[in-house]
Amino acid sequence: MLDRDGFRPNVGIVLLNSRNQVFWGKRLRTHSWQFPQGGIKHGESPEQAMYRELHEEVGLRPEHVQILARTRDWLRYEVPEQYIRRDARGHYKGQKQIWFLLRLVGRDSDMNLRATDHPEFDAWRWNDYWVPLDVVIEFKRGVYEMALTELARYLPRTNHHNRFLRAGLRAQRHDGAPPGAALPRDEGLAND
Repeated sequence: MLDRDGFRPNVGIVLLNSRNQVFWGKRLRTHSWQFPQGGIKHGESPEQAMYRELHEEVGLRPEHVQILARTRDWLRYEVPEQYIRRDARGHYKGQKQIWFLLRLVGRDSDMNLRATDHPEFDAWRWNDYWVPLDVVIEFKRGVYEMALTELARYLPRTNHHNRFLRAGLRAQRHDGAPPGAALPRDEGLAND
């Protein structure tokens, strides 16, 4: 199913853990890493396709994730001719994608790369949100950057315990002086 410009409708999935790290899948028998993605079938909405692809590629069900956001519009990339099947050359140009930002509410152990007979990935890992795009196949890098940039504003705040503890250890001033002002000398202490 191609649009009139030769782009196949597709969904991309950015899956976050509780530390705002992203799921990064290693394509079967290759050294390239990518986000889960896949085509939208005739009659499917982008959201329906996203849930189907999420299960097919990662083994997760709707109850394992929470949708945080999606891109406002289609993001497109062209596929270089050497990657296009001969029978599709001339009318297939590339993919247009709606990207979803999801939060994993299940456990890592809920993931199953072998949920179907046609696995896409043979390994996975959690990676920083701003993934190193140099390990993504070159023609997808631009759309990855656009998707991550658009979705970044929807990243949940994470609870950084260290930041909280540091803030809690700061001296509390009860004498009306501004924070950081010198403490008054205690007259009862011996001076040099």
